[in-house]
Amino acid sequence: MSCCDKDKNAGNMPHSEAVKLGELVQYSDGSIVSRTLIDTGGGSVTLFAFDKGQSLSEHTAPFDALVQVIEGSLRLTIGGSDVTAGEGQSVLMPADVPHALNAEEQSKMLLVMIKSSGSC
Repeated sequence: MSCCDKDKNAGNMPHSEAVKLGELVQYSDGSIVSRTLIDTGGGSVTLFAFDKGQSLSEHTAPFDALVQVIEGSLRLTIGGSDVTAGEGQSVLMPADVPHALNAEEQSKMLLVMIKSSGSC
């Protein structure tokens, strides 16, 4: 089976049921907590909870990524430019552009990554 044949729901989100995303992941002192909700050959959906001051160092991804802030406030640095996003706001990060993230306060976000048809 190739990576593109993969079709797996991580089993962490119930089907056909309304949920409050912020309740599916909890804060942990001095840490970043993540929970994969969906992971398929076409992309992934992951929830994150960041304690205040936690960060993700600069990195790139081979496909676009959508960040939706569920709680709190996040400062994203995308291609050298800072963008602050608060509760209810979303930011699209383009493929292959260096980006980093810092939690200005305790924050939760949903990260949606959709792979292009040529990537696995």
